[in-house]
Amino acid sequence: MADAPLPRDIVLLVDDSPETLGFLTDALEQSGFSVLIATSGQAALNIIERITPDLILMDAVMPAMDGFSTCRRLKTNPAVSQVPVIFMTGLTETEHVVNALDSGGVDYLTKPINIDELRARIRVHLANARSAQSARVALDAAGRHLLAVKGDGSIHWSTPQATRLVKAATGSDDGLDVVASHIAGWMADRSKSGAPREGSFSLAGDGQASLQFAFLGAIGADEYLFRLTAASQRSGADVLRQHFALTLRESEVLEWIAKGKPNRDIGDILGLSARTVNKHLEQIYVKLGVENRASAAVRAAQVLYEA
Repeated sequence: MADAPLPRDIVLLVDDSPETLGFLTDALEQSGFSVLIATSGQAALNIIERITPDLILMDAVMPAMDGFSTCRRLKTNPAVSQVPVIFMTGLTETEHVVNALDSGGVDYLTKPINIDELRARIRVHLANARSAQSARVALDAAGRHLLAVKGDGSIHWSTPQATRLVKAATGSDDGLDVVASHIAGWMADRSKSGAPREGSFSLAGDGQASLQFAFLGAIGADEYLFRLTAASQRSGADVLRQHFALTLRESEVLEWIAKGKPNRDIGDILGLSARTVNKHLEQIYVKLGVENRASAAVRAAQVLYEA
């Protein structure tokens, strides 16, 4: 039996230049990375609320919010504060290099980017980040959306952020009681079936929001930890289909393109042949008025993450 392929490292590419995005996206994907695209600092901040990349490539000079300010904002988020940020810019003065490092960057590359040098630096910083993985896990465990329950599912404690998230999603000040009942049922079902408690489950909320619960493990004799996230009941594919007048399958392909997946992976996920994925891409390019994959990803990311 062949070993399962290792997951690809995710690189978030932040740049307002379509030419740079296209060039670097192709080069990084050919090097085995999954690439997420943000065309502004705010778009990057929106993306990291949903997906945690392994490394960020940040253009220093962008309108509205430059790369230095974006990096400082990123570093205030405990979930991504340890993600390495490499700056890319044509600015070479010492003050700019110092500014990049002071804002939280780990490295600095001048444009035009040498791809071989970029690959080497990415590998070094990914290796350094992995060596501090235990610290990153600890930071994640101290994140803002956590609650602990007792063996009967009753709430033992909840962080203020998790409490606010529950109230917002359920539309009720008694939201924690609703959550406690749901967790109690899930834990009882797992106990009766003898199934391990590892896993996740969801609770439909009020309106467009739903809550996702990830079981993190036991932290005491009668204390179990869960991480909460909020998710829209309206999928990204639905948003793209309505915005660009796509078919269901076209919108699904475009959503995965925006998430940095190569055609082979998209085919595996959606159960399509590579030829069929390419056919859908041809129609997507026409409907979006673009000529290549990178431009399509930018358009999709603007709809999904910059709204």
